[in-house]
Amino acid sequence: MGRPAKPQPLFHVPQVPFDISPVTYTRFFYEFEPFEYTDWIDECESWKRTCFIGDWSPLMKMQVEGPDALAFFSSISVNSFAKVPIGQAKHVIFCNNRGKIMGEGVLMRQAEERFLFTSGPGVAWAFYQFHKRSWNASAVNVTENHFIFQVQGPNALQVMEKVTGESLRDIGFMRFRPSSIGNIPFDVLRQGMSGEIGFELHGSADEGVEVYNAILEAGQEFGIRRLGGRAKMVNHVEACFPTPTVDYLPAMFGEDERDFLNTLLQQMPGFTDILQSTGSWERESFQDFERSPVEMGWAKNIRFDHDFIGRAALELEVAEPRRTMTTLVWNDEDVADVFASLLRKDAEPYEYMEMPRNLLGLTWVDKVMHDGKLVGAATSRCYSYHFREMLSLAVVDAELATPGTQVEVIWGLPGKRQKTIRATVVPTPYKADNRRADLNALPA
Repeated sequence: MGRPAKPQPLFHVPQVPFDISPVTYTRFFYEFEPFEYTDWIDECESWKRTCFIGDWSPLMKMQVEGPDALAFFSSISVNSFAKVPIGQAKHVIFCNNRGKIMGEGVLMRQAEERFLFTSGPGVAWAFYQFHKRSWNASAVNVTENHFIFQVQGPNALQVMEKVTGESLRDIGFMRFRPSSIGNIPFDVLRQGMSGEIGFELHGSADEGVEVYNAILEAGQEFGIRRLGGRAKMVNHVEACFPTPTVDYLPAMFGEDERDFLNTLLQQMPGFTDILQSTGSWERESFQDFERSPVEMGWAKNIRFDHDFIGRAALELEVAEPRRTMTTLVWNDEDVADVFASLLRKDAEPYEYMEMPRNLLGLTWVDKVMHDGKLVGAATSRCYSYHFREMLSLAVVDAELATPGTQVEVIWGLPGKRQKTIRATVVPTPYKADNRRADLNALPA
């Protein structure tokens, strides 16, 4: 007789309190979080009208400490490190020698010789580069030791001041300092992935559930919502934050990166198996989805005041950029026709558009055309309930990035029925950027 079937565990994010009410889950790296808590429309509206608490604890985290810590990050980052005071955070970007992105994330200077870097694939690349040379520093993977919660939206400040019992108005954008709830300490970083006033909390994983519950309780009078996996990535489109494995793939599939990829697969078996791609773009290899910082709209982060991996290639691209990031608004009538095709019995329906967007970890890339020519790639197709529009991010030829330019997106997989959808280039980010709002002007 065969072995009796046994239920397999679902690896729920341990830093977040378990809620028995959600019935579906979505994967974030190797852990699972509820797909929805209330419903995705309610949760999507939270960061425009009230606020949300969301979890990013599964992100990888790397702590580097020692006299060479700053020199190490400078050697692999396109960013300048001429001025990085303690308590500052940076959005740092790592590239390979071809100037293609290997990873990006948030780097926090915790002390004179200590940095915390949080990312997805970027941590693996940083560890790989760290061990290629001898540095007077130590590098430790602290992923399981820390929680990362975000509280964002118009009411985020009031919630956080209530639960901490102190004013947080002294924290500048992309700055952080210690705070606490009761006797539980953590760092509060002011940022805003939603494009709104936002705080990111970094603390001990063992105390994550208690911190999360305290914020949730304090936020009830302010209309706080728990953010599920279904709504989580909508704000990345509205506020234009391209995401690895969604809008591009780390450039680890070239011949020069073969050793890194082999090293990564030894540490994270099955990583490439969870990478999925689809859309009208007909790829020859994963290298088709590599992107540079210039293409992602991050040229302003690049500084040539130091040596770093990929500098020579980026100097050429910054001087003559070919493509850049923009936002597209898809034509309402064409989008409606895609959904209407599901109710017609006389023809094959068009490819279904998941609402509000596709799952995290799926690289869906569609062709962008202009005058019959391929001019770019659209990603992160997303319905914004707030704007009542279908949006996407898109890397397009630089001369077509002017707001108002008309392009076409090809919707549907190769070999199946496809729909040409008219689209308009609009300013990026599409949603007003309120991240740097004056906190002192807000009511207590």
